[in-house]
Amino acid sequence: MRAASSAALADHHLKGEKKADRPFEISLAQWSFHKALGAGEFTNLEFPAQTKAVGIDAVEYVNRFFNGDTSDDYLKKLNARCKDEGVTSVLIMVDGEGQLGAADEAARKKSVQNHEKWLKAAKALGCHSIRVNAGSSGTFTEQMERAADGLHQLCELADPYDLNVIVENHGGLSSNAGWLAGVMELCDHPRVGTLPDFGNFRINGERTFDPYKGVRILTPYAKGMSAKSYDFPEAAPSPVTEGRGLKFDLIEMCKIVTDAGYHGHIGVEYEGGKLSERDGIIRTREILEAAREQLSA
Repeated sequence: MRAASSAALADHHLKGEKKADRPFEISLAQWSFHKALGAGEFTNLEFPAQTKAVGIDAVEYVNRFFNGDTSDDYLKKLNARCKDEGVTSVLIMVDGEGQLGAADEAARKKSVQNHEKWLKAAKALGCHSIRVNAGSSGTFTEQMERAADGLHQLCELADPYDLNVIVENHGGLSSNAGWLAGVMELCDHPRVGTLPDFGNFRINGERTFDPYKGVRILTPYAKGMSAKSYDFPEAAPSPVTEGRGLKFDLIEMCKIVTDAGYHGHIGVEYEGGKLSERDGIIRTREILEAAREQLSA
């Protein structure tokens, strides 16, 4: 691997096409429904219909809710459900397949191989990416080098599938935006990218990065985006006011990413506890719609 410049990587940024009235699209991260799915209230096959019911027409899957089934028959059924609902599949979030930045080279290679079934599934569903983790061990620099190597191998594996491999700030050093940007530079592959999560900038419970600064650092590499929301202010007079009163300002976050040239999907990821999952998703969607309208104006 050779170091690539930010400008070179930005050329491969999945910006999306900006529409006259929509500076970005809205999708639903399946984790927003993790309690309902975990309780068996509905299944992965019913996720597209549940997404449509909350006013969203693009889905971001989480691999654990497939329950290990990536068979052709299952994926055909899921595709049919999406088609029936008019829902687009955006990506699959992949966890639990080993450390792509493992210290042991054999373990690193095994993790890469473990991800291939999700590349196949993502391709079958019409997704543009799989979201992975950059877990590793060792020193700051060792982890950067190991994660970059594992990601580069996985990007080469993704080439025949024409899919991107994108990394969320999702714990460990990946929640350090500077470190993750360094991994992007070192990986040096057009398919690698980030999925900035507006809320995941903590390591061991401590704030590592100001979230606005973290999103600014990671957006030049972004091929996906996650709008994390928690609990909402009481009696906000409008979605814009509500969005500005959250743990971080969702309206400002949307401005940051679109100003940087990102016009792809921003995924609703509700993790609050006061509202039901369904109501929290709808409230977050309404805030993103208000941000989109304000940015369009």
